[in-house]
Amino acid sequence: MSVVCRMVELVGLAIAVLIGLLLSLLGGGGSILTVPVLVYLFKVPPPIATAYSLLIVGSASLIGSIDYLRRGLSSPKTALFFSFPSFMMVFISRKFLVPALPEVIWQSGNWVLTKDLLMMLLFAVLMVLSAQSMIRGRRKERVDTGEEIRKRLNYPLIFVEGLLVGTLTGFVGVGGGFLIIPVLANFVKLPMKLAVGTSLLIIAINSCIGFLGDLGQHEMDWLFLLKFTSLTWLGVVVGTGLSRQIPGQVLKPAFGWFTLLMGTGILIKELVF
Repeated sequence: MSVVCRMVELVGLAIAVLIGLLLSLLGGGGSILTVPVLVYLFKVPPPIATAYSLLIVGSASLIGSIDYLRRGLSSPKTALFFSFPSFMMVFISRKFLVPALPEVIWQSGNWVLTKDLLMMLLFAVLMVLSAQSMIRGRRKERVDTGEEIRKRLNYPLIFVEGLLVGTLTGFVGVGGGFLIIPVLANFVKLPMKLAVGTSLLIIAINSCIGFLGDLGQHEMDWLFLLKFTSLTWLGVVVGTGLSRQIPGQVLKPAFGWFTLLMGTGILIKELVF
């Protein structure tokens, strides 16, 4: 392995720690880094990279959600109402929709829209849209009791939102935190830290079940997966400690700007270079 290749690999593995850190702090954002790192640094084809991302992000989110549950910063009932329709659509998308897509979706002259390109473009567009909702949605958070929060929850709406998010996240192969957090914070109206803890629980459920839909579809490099995932877990441990010190009012716009930056970067990379 050349020196350059070795340095690229080390950078990618260092980012694995950052992925876990972001997940535990923001309740999402792990897949925003995971998929591009796997595709651009480790040269993993997008369909396989999205499968890897589901396991990496799902297992890291599960570890992070345990600490939030212990601190009372998670809503298991909301997570279940969101996750049940969501994980069904994630599994269906990964098992049937993605494998059924042709390799060439559309062609015009020399420009070809392949399945890989479509997945990356949709991934980036969803990131930009969700980022705008988080940045524009900045507001002073209400300080409500747990009972007040439960009274205003609209569970049928949460169920429908789970169907939509599950379909989208299953197709692009991500945990979906960059979509789940805006929904929980802006539509369900959960305080940011409660949204983070609930999002981690939803991501853990969706991602792990979505990964089951990929088993048998691709040839997995289990040794690489174990190495990358272990470093992500390390980032989660560090992030859970930091999350106790950072207020929710700071986390919400930070999540939005980070998502916008990554989404814009992917769009430029895929459409210009």
